[in-house]
Amino acid sequence: MAVAIVILLIALGSIAFHFWSPWWWTPIASNWQGMDDTILLTFWITGFVFVAICAFVAYCVWKYRYQKNRIAEYKPEDKKLETRLILITTLGVIALLAPGLLVWNNYISVPDNAYKVEVVAYQWGWKFRLPGKDGVLGKTDIKLINDENPFGLNLEDSYGKDDLLVDEGELHLLLDRPVKFELRAIDVLHNFYVPQFRGKMDMVPGMITYYWITPTRIGEFEILCAEYCGTGHYAMRGLVIVDKEKEYNKWEAKQITFDKMFAKNKNNKNLQLAKNTK
Repeated sequence: MAVAIVILLIALGSIAFHFWSPWWWTPIASNWQGMDDTILLTFWITGFVFVAICAFVAYCVWKYRYQKNRIAEYKPEDKKLETRLILITTLGVIALLAPGLLVWNNYISVPDNAYKVEVVAYQWGWKFRLPGKDGVLGKTDIKLINDENPFGLNLEDSYGKDDLLVDEGELHLLLDRPVKFELRAIDVLHNFYVPQFRGKMDMVPGMITYYWITPTRIGEFEILCAEYCGTGHYAMRGLVIVDKEKEYNKWEAKQITFDKMFAKNKNNKNLQLAKNTK
């Protein structure tokens, strides 16, 4: 009886800790409430199964405790029980997977009006690129990355000349405007993760991965790398600031275009070469 009571107390204690836990997710700041809903559904289903199993084990410990005159029953198979367990398990798996598949489908189905922002990860920091007045991001190639062209833009692509380059690890987004993050890494595997956005995705060298969000409240939100990427992984942090239109326009107006940055970097290199030759 004591063992059965301990098992029940463990189940009850686990439920209490779940509801009073200090380790809960941060308040959501994007359109992905569905992420939280699927997690809550998972908690309810797995929590019910956990309590049911603990209660069953406690019952068995008490019911089938040692009794001197009891004769054990040998029952190797029970096809009815097996069938019921298979059906219940199947329904549970469907209930766990189906909502997540629906959310995932929405997660990768980008709206036509989404504003594209390129996120570039490197050891150990973040850079960003926004479309200029033409609204189109220019083409890039990792082979073109150098001191004058740190983003690796194709110089022959006219769409890239007015792209806005943000090389300081701080990105601003406009409130309530859908955003598509186009993600690329220039060295090793990284992961772009903003907890309040409920969005994360691996960044694989040689590939462009993506996901989209709609920021739903203003504020500052920390960017984390959620994939171990080397000794400086712990310090690979950035900042996303969601602004209203007036503040966002002020920030955007201060950003430098690729055309100006390339000319500036090239001029600085020429000056350095001239100094070295003297």
